[in-house]
Amino acid sequence: MSAVDELLDLVNERDEVIGTVRRSEAWAKRLPVRVVNAFVRNSRGELWFPRRTADKRHFPSCLDMSVGGHVESGEGYLACFRRETQEELRWDIGTLDWREIAAFSPFETALSCFMRVYEIRSETAPNYNPADFSEAFWLTPAQFLQRAKAGEAVKGDLVELVQRCY
Repeated sequence: MSAVDELLDLVNERDEVIGTVRRSEAWAKRLPVRVVNAFVRNSRGELWFPRRTADKRHFPSCLDMSVGGHVESGEGYLACFRRETQEELRWDIGTLDWREIAAFSPFETALSCFMRVYEIRSETAPNYNPADFSEAFWLTPAQFLQRAKAGEAVKGDLVELVQRCY
């Protein structure tokens, strides 16, 4: 099984595990699985938006959440947040100022998955993993939404997440 086709927990409308599913099948059939997303936010209210690399399977070259990933089978939201932050930003959440800011259901929103959203407070841009991101920008939520409205390519769920959280 490749890293892009990992085993995920399949969940019901109450976010309770009812089985497992490969990531590819969850995407193809729009099955309810779990993800985490996080935004790096500075004291000026700007969010750090990285651009995904051009070789990404989904949403290549699109602006993205600061951190994001699927919760693997048997993993919890917080463990996934810790793992993804380390993998993508090379940061240890144990040394960061962070908090959970939202929890969403795909049964109650237009969002694609069950998700927990976190905010990391930092004045410093991460030394991100170049396998994940090619560049990044500090933008206010309004600046980001203007860019998206003007046609900037953005990852799915990103506009709605910014609107709901900021």
